[in-house]
Amino acid sequence: MQKAILDESPDGILVVDRENRIVSVNKRFYTTWDIPQPECSLDDLLHNVDTKILEYGLTKVLYPEQFLQRVQELYANPEMEDICEIQLKDGRTLKRHSNTLYGADGVYLGRVWYFRDITEMIASRQAREDSETRYRTAFQTSLDAIAITTLSDGIYVDVNQAFLDILGYERHDLIGHSSLELNIWVDPADRQSFSEKLRQEPLHLKFEARFRKKDGSIFWGLFSVSRLVLNGVPCLMSITTDITQRKTAETELVQHRDHLEHLVEERTAELLRAKEAAEAANVAKSAFLANMSHEIRTPLNAITGMAHLIRRGGLTPKQQEQLRKLEGAGEHLLSIINAILELSKIEAGKFVLSESAISVANILDNVASMLQMHVQTKHLTLNIEADGIPENLLGDPTSLQQALLNYAANAVKFTETGSVTLRVGLIEDHPEDALLRFEVEDTGIGIPEEAMARLFAAFEQADNTMTRKYGGTGLGLAITKKLAERMGGTSGASSIPGKGSTFWFTARLRKGSSPSPKSPSPKSATKESISAEEILKRDYPERRILLVEDEPINREVATVMLQDAALVVDTAEDGAEAVALVQRNCYDLILIDIQMPKMDGIEATRIIRTLLNGQGKPVIAITANAFSEDKTRCLAAGMNDFIAKPVEPEILYSTLLKWLAQPTGEPARELASSH
Repeated sequence: MQKAILDESPDGILVVDRENRIVSVNKRFYTTWDIPQPECSLDDLLHNVDTKILEYGLTKVLYPEQFLQRVQELYANPEMEDICEIQLKDGRTLKRHSNTLYGADGVYLGRVWYFRDITEMIASRQAREDSETRYRTAFQTSLDAIAITTLSDGIYVDVNQAFLDILGYERHDLIGHSSLELNIWVDPADRQSFSEKLRQEPLHLKFEARFRKKDGSIFWGLFSVSRLVLNGVPCLMSITTDITQRKTAETELVQHRDHLEHLVEERTAELLRAKEAAEAANVAKSAFLANMSHEIRTPLNAITGMAHLIRRGGLTPKQQEQLRKLEGAGEHLLSIINAILELSKIEAGKFVLSESAISVANILDNVASMLQMHVQTKHLTLNIEADGIPENLLGDPTSLQQALLNYAANAVKFTETGSVTLRVGLIEDHPEDALLRFEVEDTGIGIPEEAMARLFAAFEQADNTMTRKYGGTGLGLAITKKLAERMGGTSGASSIPGKGSTFWFTARLRKGSSPSPKSPSPKSATKESISAEEILKRDYPERRILLVEDEPINREVATVMLQDAALVVDTAEDGAEAVALVQRNCYDLILIDIQMPKMDGIEATRIIRTLLNGQGKPVIAITANAFSEDKTRCLAAGMNDFIAKPVEPEILYSTLLKWLAQPTGEPARELASSH
């Protein structure tokens, strides 16, 4: 039984007597030392072999010096207890201890040696120590502030150096105390919110809050929290990062953003005020232009009207010549005023291009007709060239005609001998539009190269001394340039002094679905040899006309013109008086000014259209407000046509004839093609 107990022992056991002879050894002894069992039986080994331990093979597996020294010590002092660790040559570690054996009488009997392989235990212990070292090193050297507190009451169990640095405390100030006790939380609401969040499952908490340092200063911290168990106690480990700089930057960014928003709001308000001021200025400029047109054209109308009446009254040849010069000066003054107002209107943004079917042939014929008298007087040749032009073009015929006329009038003015050629060519032809080039070529005086750059500037001429010889404002080329740009084109010129010049502009015109109108045939153009005035006298005598005009001289001139055409005329000095007359009387046609005191022509027309006697009657504006927007306002108010001051008698009579010949019914709402 003794042998079985020894074999079951986890230790290798060696027993020697007082003579240091082996008296017992178990099997674990051999496996522990990793030595072979002797071939002889254990009994033979125990009873027949008288070999001392130093002579046994143990010295072959031990470090000889270490083993010899220790055994010698044991021999010298048998009472000494032996507990130590032995490093074997194969890398293992044995734990060895021995006890002395005594008999009942106290006599020394021998010694029992115990050997256990503790290699794995040593490795595990070393691994644990290494792990603890690494943890402690990481814990203490981390740049983030780490604290371990109890879960139940928040008592600090351990903190690292970064945590001490960030809060300014010493280690003994924190360990054993809580954050609540040290008043570290700045906002109690943050502390309460943190406590509530700790109940979440699973816990993975990130939290931002303000904390108070030992010196009372405040910082922002971002900390993450996780649970752990330390020595059987539930704890929390928090890792805190100082985010004060980030929060400060965020605050500054918000303030900067708010400041920028404030600046944007202020700038937007400034721009809005500037926009409103610009719009107000634009409205004021538009009103000024309209008022200037009215104020200038009204006396001009009186001048030209009186000249017409004087001529009809009969004059001597000398007076006829003087009157012709007076009328010429009036026409020249009107052309200057028209140019100035037109340029001002374009620059004020009040110029709007119309879009209707156009005929290039008609435009060329109209310009040639306007120049014919001057061309004949100077014995010049006027040529027209236009081939391959599409017939379905849309654009503003008035602007095209005006731009071309500005060039052509200058060409005739500065050409003493030779010819003037009006030319139109096709530059680009696309399915949606076409680009045309309009040219006026002359054999006139030409222009020096150094003067070409300023030709198209307002109020400029190639040589300002020319004004004394040829006259002119220098606005025609500037107006043409701006009109061309509005029509998607450009303008330019080339010239050779003494030989002539070529002025050109381009315009991009959209294509329509139907061909443009053709020029009237010679037969239709000369069909009516009798004047409109004579037709009025013959076919519409005694027709009753209401003339609404506030300016006395213009009212007198218009009255005489109407009476000369055998028409019966009633007059009113303002819109309110006109409304009252229409309520009492039935008129065949109403001529009405726009700008008048008490009630203007626009408001009066709207009211007249609601009256029984005003329904279906032609209402024609006769006004010094001659802009396109004025025409639009008149038509929108219910007027049928528009005559601009100063009034040319032929236009007045032809317009009256046109509308008196209309059948009774709803008034037409479009302008007559001749205007």
